[in-house]
Amino acid sequence: MQFGVFTVGDVTVDPTTGRLPSEHERIKAMVAIALKAEEVGLDVFATGEHHNPPFVPSSPTTMLGHIAARTERLLLSTSTTLITTNDPVKIAEDYAMLQHLADGRVDLMMGRGNTGPVYPWFGQDIRTGIPLAIENYDLLRRLWREDVVDWQGKFRTPLQSFTSTPRPLDGVPPFVWHGSIRSPEIAEQAAYYGDGFFANHIFWPREHTQRMVGLYRQRFAHYGHGTPEQAIVGLGGQVFMRRNSQDAVREFRPYFDNAPVYGHGPSLEEFTAQTPLTVGSPQQVIDRTLGFREYVGDYQRQLFLMDHAGLPLKTVLEQLDLLGEEVVPVLRKEFDALRPAHVPEAPTHASLVAARDAVADLTGAENGR
Repeated sequence: MQFGVFTVGDVTVDPTTGRLPSEHERIKAMVAIALKAEEVGLDVFATGEHHNPPFVPSSPTTMLGHIAARTERLLLSTSTTLITTNDPVKIAEDYAMLQHLADGRVDLMMGRGNTGPVYPWFGQDIRTGIPLAIENYDLLRRLWREDVVDWQGKFRTPLQSFTSTPRPLDGVPPFVWHGSIRSPEIAEQAAYYGDGFFANHIFWPREHTQRMVGLYRQRFAHYGHGTPEQAIVGLGGQVFMRRNSQDAVREFRPYFDNAPVYGHGPSLEEFTAQTPLTVGSPQQVIDRTLGFREYVGDYQRQLFLMDHAGLPLKTVLEQLDLLGEEVVPVLRKEFDALRPAHVPEAPTHASLVAARDAVADLTGAENGR
């Protein structure tokens, strides 16, 4: 099972000091968080993609390429790649290039984003968001899997005898997750292709996540990719820790109360009771996270959001120390012990290449009979 962190890259005032970091500081902080993630033994760092204030990660491949050069083991991903407003040709080429630079340590998460105005900024109509996501992703898959593509669709100009460059590393495209907060159509899309499904799992109660993951698992099996238990599932999560739970609640409360996304709404106590947000001791985070398996089944990736709502970098790095030293080792051991043998591990470039070669060997053996 893979454990890591994801960031949305918000530039938010620290409510305890009134200080607003600069965009430069925030970008450098995101890099520092990725480097710390590798240092403490996490598996994944994922960045969002936004094109509006107060967010800074408008170019995920630029950031991840920089991080790739400064890390050796960390798997680099996105917590949103905007399949709706990015040209699929550019996605195919950018992420194949990143895949080569990172020696295969790359996957990505497709999403529609949650900022309505981004559609007209990039010449699209939000009312066509779902069909746009479906068409663009179908083209992206072809660009990665076919050396020469002839294509015509509704939302972009046709392609004639087009080859995207560079070709995917070892002829194997990056693994794709489809991220969703609320759209069953995206779970269906992930299932249709046999890709991974990532449930945001931050703002909604467990019953919603259970329904979304259950739908994906059912449809994954329907399309012949394996049993429901073999579907590839990832979850988001949101934690704030101190060794003493009362200290965690006291320190995090002003950040929660003023957060741009959920501030000025339900109380911290109401939100932690109704959603997966966990504010407390490392043991409380362990217990809560292990409980996710009870309603989504065995899954392959757990990412935590830790650098939001104006939290200073020093505090985030302290959180990562706790996560890497006290939480993830226990979670890794417990989840591995609970996972049945028929449930696959999280995909990596190496495992995808091995699977491709195994199919080729089997096909060759059958053809040689």
